[in-house]
Amino acid sequence: MFAPASPFHRPISAGERTMTGMYRKVAVETSVNTASPHQLIKLLLDGFFEAVSSARGAIRAKDVEQKTKAFQRAIGIIDEGLRASLDMKVGSELAANLSNLYAYISLRLTQANLRNDETILDECVTLMTPVREAWIAIADQADHTPVRGGLEIRA
Repeated sequence: MFAPASPFHRPISAGERTMTGMYRKVAVETSVNTASPHQLIKLLLDGFFEAVSSARGAIRAKDVEQKTKAFQRAIGIIDEGLRASLDMKVGSELAANLSNLYAYISLRLTQANLRNDETILDECVTLMTPVREAWIAIADQADHTPVRGGLEIRA
């Protein structure tokens, strides 16, 4: 909130960091538990952009451990979240195109991790931005679509 040079800045104790982490975890779990299928995908998309931003910061800081965690999170969101949620039968060509895009982004993220290449991160953000914007644009329509037989996410 305040710059480190600010007179209001003070180091955050380990106990406070733990509480902040616990609060964040509870907030995320609450969001997930109460979200519609459309909102779940938006949370994944938001998480992807946050993970890419963290990866970029870790590359710049030369923090290998944090970089690894951020890339694992971004790739996991793409592969285990977004790609896994596609219904290839219902989504046909659109789902196939998204699946191919997600596979490409996963590959590029792996390359960015290996090469510490921020330009590849820029490419991934550029490719995912229209997906996120389109998903946000259909929010009103999607939130009124009935869910049949449990969780169904359509792309």
